[in-house]
Amino acid sequence: MVLYNLSSYNTDAFTLLGIPGLEQYHVWISIPFCLIYFVAIVGNSILLYLIAVEHSLHVPMFFFLSMLAITDLTLSTTCVPKMLTIFWLGPQKISFPGCLTQLFFLHYSFVLDSAVLLAMAFDRFVAICSPLRYTTILTPTTIVKIVVGLSFRSFCVFVPCVFLVNHLPFCRTHIIPHTYCEHIGVARLACADISVNIWYGLCVPIMTVITDVILIAVSYTLILHAIFQLPSRVARQKALGTCGSHVCAILMFYIPAFFSILAHRFGHNIPHTFHIMFANLYVIIPPALNPIVYGVKTKQIRGKVILLLFPKGSQ
Repeated sequence: MVLYNLSSYNTDAFTLLGIPGLEQYHVWISIPFCLIYFVAIVGNSILLYLIAVEHSLHVPMFFFLSMLAITDLTLSTTCVPKMLTIFWLGPQKISFPGCLTQLFFLHYSFVLDSAVLLAMAFDRFVAICSPLRYTTILTPTTIVKIVVGLSFRSFCVFVPCVFLVNHLPFCRTHIIPHTYCEHIGVARLACADISVNIWYGLCVPIMTVITDVILIAVSYTLILHAIFQLPSRVARQKALGTCGSHVCAILMFYIPAFFSILAHRFGHNIPHTFHIMFANLYVIIPPALNPIVYGVKTKQIRGKVILLLFPKGSQ
């Protein structure tokens, strides 16, 4: 039996190549990515600022929205700065601890994003199906418990992945044909059996997210049933309007995610370049669009943004 000295194998840095096959276009690709990342940073920062300073926004719905903004900022900032460095300066090295850190926060943010969308669905369910009990159900203590529980769940889902990768021996190539470290992509470089990584990485996170999707679907089934029981058309439209931005956020998050998962598992004829490009877009597009969607479709946010950007014209 060959015994691997893990301490000697896992000290070397990895090299991130970027998007293999499109190296000559890296600088041009960086332009839209840089602009979209800037929109994500500014949009989510404005959202967080408004929710923090405006007392009228200190309600559960906007508290969960602020948590979504923080998670989106974590997701994009974990990957995009390093990605832009690769596009501008060529292949970049990343230390093994740095790779593990990026890997963890990437996947942790993804699972936490899903959990926050579930919490927001629960908020809309209580607001529409039990409006008279809204403030007694979603008390500050309950909200804190929900946030801590969801954060802890997301942490527990992906910490094992970090330990699994940390204990793999990397005695072959340390070159990663990607713009960031992700679990299976790094594990495939190991010179050992990675069956546990593959099965855990496939089953546990995906089943966690699928559970969130099922619970969100159940919530919205009950919400729609309650809405169409309302006697007034105006009341129905108002209730649907409060859910519109959340539904958009759900679609922007889950549709690309499941498309990417299915493409990786079954799209063997799809070029690897497409997979990498799509994975890059996924960590930046939803964080950039979420604050725009909420700014456009949520009356309270829209009014505060206009007042912030055009204080004289809004008077």
